Amino acid sequence: MAGVWGRAGGVVRGTLIASAIALVAGLGIGFAAGEPVRADDVVPARKLPADLCERLGDISAMLPENASPVFAQTGTGEVRCRALAEESSQKTYTAAAITVRITPYGGKVAGEGEPPFRPDQVARKAFDREKGTLVRDRPYSTRIDSHGRTGGEDWKVSVVVQRDDLVVQVDYEAHPVTREKAEGAALVLADRAIWEAK
Repeated sequence: MAGVWGRAGGVVRGTLIASAIALVAGLGIGFAAGEPVRADDVVPARKLPADLCERLGDISAMLPENASPVFAQTGTGEVRCRALAEESSQKTYTAAAITVRITPYGGKVAGEGEPPFRPDQVARKAFDREKGTLVRDRPYSTRIDSHGRTGGEDWKVSVVVQRDDLVVQVDYEAHPVTREKAEGAALVLADRAIWEAK
């Protein structure tokens, strides 16, 4: 991620817990089949490390030079990591915001007359609902959605990566930065989150 800042200084899920999502999806399927889902029909999502955001490591290359490169962590089932460098706090025309959302999904065991849904299948369904262009030649399923402003130096990038039961979304907004560097930095951070959360 080195080099994102030059020498010049420069989706629906909300906060729902993944196991609750699996339960709601299971309830819908159960009622559609005419039989409600019991609690033991749901495979709970696994727990994420309490220090997951800290494990993501150094993010200083994604922030202005004088910003504090520390993530604030919130959530237990779904973990969110956030770092912010507002323009008003900088000496030059620079700013950045990084949000990493790591969601482990649970599943649903087979009921009478219906198939089971493994955690990785539930995670894949969540990934498929995300917007963005599919990226080929990646070790994990990946989507990227990028929007630029101000002559190509102000970018908002969203990267979504799925591996097994995990879906990681990195939202990175910064200026001045090029699209290539913003996307590259967000991809590296998403892969790091997948690795540290596994």
